[in-house]
Amino acid sequence: MCVWKPPDTIRHMTHGRGALTALHLLLVWAAMALVMPALGSGLLVAAWVAGAGAAVPVFALGALLSVGLLVAAGVPVRTVVPMCGSMPRRLGWAALVFGLGTLGILAGLAAYGADVDLGSARIRIALAGVPYAVAAAFFVPIRWVRLGAVAALAAAVAYGGFVGPDQAQQRRHAAEVARYREHPELLYAGAAPSGMEVSRAEVGPAHFIVEYRSVRQDVFAYVGLTVRSPLTPAPRCPEPAEDGVTCTVDERGEKRTVRDLSGGEREVVLVRRHRDAEVEVSGRTLDEGGLRRLLDSLQPLSDEELEKLMREGKINRIP
Repeated sequence: MCVWKPPDTIRHMTHGRGALTALHLLLVWAAMALVMPALGSGLLVAAWVAGAGAAVPVFALGALLSVGLLVAAGVPVRTVVPMCGSMPRRLGWAALVFGLGTLGILAGLAAYGADVDLGSARIRIALAGVPYAVAAAFFVPIRWVRLGAVAALAAAVAYGGFVGPDQAQQRRHAAEVARYREHPELLYAGAAPSGMEVSRAEVGPAHFIVEYRSVRQDVFAYVGLTVRSPLTPAPRCPEPAEDGVTCTVDERGEKRTVRDLSGGEREVVLVRRHRDAEVEVSGRTLDEGGLRRLLDSLQPLSDEELEKLMREGKINRIP
């Protein structure tokens, strides 16, 4: 037999169920946001003081306390959520919510360990109760509540699995670039000589080294470029002169050193000032004119050039 109910009564019942559901989810969130951070801290302290084995009883105690609080949070909706209608069923519901929510906590910890930004400490504490509230929402037989839980779960998966890791990678990359650019006054490079390319670069606290080698594997060609903080007020030749070494400094302050090597080879080293840095270029396979052209082409290392070196693994940084 159908019983007719006035529209006002139906609206009142719907409003009442919505209020109970909101209170229920709020209680679940608040209880677990209070317990889980404390439980996590207890596990860390126990493991640090007495080893990993000591964390097991702490977790068991925390789990019992959490399930008890969830049972209490299920009381207001015993007429709304079927699984909360009786104490045995409410206990099973609490265990399920605790298990599902804890899986969410573990996923959050994995994301946090992967450098996904989860906000400040206060925000992370607040987030600790969210997986349990979402898990509890799936047991509420109200369509909009379950849809909200699905949306929250999808948002968490999207952020923790895709958006957050991508942002973390961008932050790490930006931090790495910033470390390379700690001394921009040294980050200068020249145009690679014909038939050569950058093979390696090194950034240090007081120097920047670029090595150029032949693009062909069967041809040996090497040129080294070093940009460093000035060693002396002005480039000058060492005294007394070394045997087999010719050193001169011209009127512009450029130092030219030629070292005779075995087999009739010569190594040419040119040193000049470039703004606030001292630049040295040397090579055995490139003539003096080529070395000067390299020095004349010095330009600040662009973002594109730095990105390319980083992407190809040709640059490293030393403390």
